[in-house]
Amino acid sequence: MNVYLDHNATSPLRPEVRDHWWGLLGDNLGNPSSLHVSGRRARAVVDEARERVAGALSVPEQDVIFTPSGSSANSLILLGGVRAAGLECGLITSTIEHAAVLEPAEALERAGHFVERVPVDREGRVEASAVAAAVAKHTGPLWVSVMAANNEVGTCAPIASIAKAARGAGRRVWIHTDAVQCLGKLPIDLPSWDVDAATLSPHKVGGPLGVGILIVREELPIEPLIYGGGQERGLIAGTEDAARCSAAALAVELAVQEGHEIHESLRERTQSLWQALQERIPGVELHGPALECAERLPNTLNIGLPGIDGRVLVTRLDLEGLSTSAGSACASGAIEPSHVLLAMGYPESEARAALRLSIGRNTTQADVTRAADMLARVAQAAQRSS
Repeated sequence: MNVYLDHNATSPLRPEVRDHWWGLLGDNLGNPSSLHVSGRRARAVVDEARERVAGALSVPEQDVIFTPSGSSANSLILLGGVRAAGLECGLITSTIEHAAVLEPAEALERAGHFVERVPVDREGRVEASAVAAAVAKHTGPLWVSVMAANNEVGTCAPIASIAKAARGAGRRVWIHTDAVQCLGKLPIDLPSWDVDAATLSPHKVGGPLGVGILIVREELPIEPLIYGGGQERGLIAGTEDAARCSAAALAVELAVQEGHEIHESLRERTQSLWQALQERIPGVELHGPALECAERLPNTLNIGLPGIDGRVLVTRLDLEGLSTSAGSACASGAIEPSHVLLAMGYPESEARAALRLSIGRNTTQADVTRAADMLARVAQAAQRSS
């Protein structure tokens, strides 16, 4: 039986979400912008989905924007937000962000905007004081974007402290957080974080692929990246997929409702997996914060096996029936070592040897045991042949 330990990349579609989605697909939904009965029915489905997401996250309904993906939500808020504020507007981010933030940052830099990437410590932590110092360097308006939890090593950032420090260091500062990895793994409290915008990706918690969610305050000036019919407050032109939006909303609701019980279960399974790996694989190393640390994702292990290329290990494990990742799924086919581990101060050889294991709500103790056995067997074989 195969074991899937790549939930930070995506989680399998939840059965209740699948049934809800497929039921809507057979409901003759039209274009939500049409005025006839099938269009009005579709509009009602989209509006209800927006209301459910807003209720689950305790944000105003008008702040919820459906996007084609989490990456498109990040591009919209960063490129659209900075451009709307003018050429004098800049961006502060960190060195360990997902490519969906780092690539827009590079695009802004090429266009002449001020961009600074705040460094992290050995465990991948972003300090609020370092963000404030970066903000203080720029006299113009700024967007600050720091991810709530890193997708590779699981380190969490103190978003509320960062928001407070950044606003105290600048006159016109807006705060965005990529909260994709927090959903379903840690509590998300956007009001207390005091952010202006946040990105979520429902497929990380058993929702459908092809839909993202951007929470952004209605009064903020944002320049759309796609122009057209004016859907989603004029920010995302194109016909909404009503059924997909509704399925995504259900996945978000379920992830929030399950709350503390699921988070503790994830933590227990992860600790059990790490203990089993330590017993079976001599020299295995943990990257990022210790598992006892509260400021980390409860489901994520990033480990190093000296002398073994992480991508080679992923392929061999896949043949054995264990699905893992060598880093971010969006960059797993890249030749470069993990930019996250490099930013944390690891040498290139160790950054290339990293393996990410991320469990999900349905990962059982039997899955953990099988995964540890497979990993030990493949690692030993790889070490013998190297």
